[in-house]
Amino acid sequence: MPIHVEVVTQEKKIFDEPNADMVIIPATEGVMGVLPRHAPVLTTMAFGELIVRKAGREESFAIYGGVVDIRPDKVVVLADLAESSYDITNEAIEAARASAEKLLQEGVGPEMNREAALALRRAELATRLARKVQGRVSPVMRIVDEDEGGKK
Repeated sequence: MPIHVEVVTQEKKIFDEPNADMVIIPATEGVMGVLPRHAPVLTTMAFGELIVRKAGREESFAIYGGVVDIRPDKVVVLADLAESSYDITNEAIEAARASAEKLLQEGVGPEMNREAALALRRAELATRLARKVQGRVSPVMRIVDEDEGGKK
């Protein structure tokens, strides 16, 4: 029995896989592995890597907070912000990091300081995830629908 996985941000649904084998979630209390028929859970997520596995392939996402609703046959990730590891570029990471560091050095107000600190944390997570994906010994294969040949 597979498990249906959806990753949704405030803007749009970024991932939908109806036949996943496993989901690894960066919960605030620690990393959770979720298999089909998991007990229902509603929990918050920390900044971290979300991994969806299907038939020996996997897709990774940088998750920047949110909540996850786990049911026996479905996992719905409601992320504050999320991006696929395939969409993360070193140029974008460095630009975000430089912008955040500049704001922190300028001594902006508390709200902008908080935003800059969060942007810096996001850039650091994206950097770690990009390095992890690039440094794997075996190639990470993106989960695609063989009939359509595109990302789900």
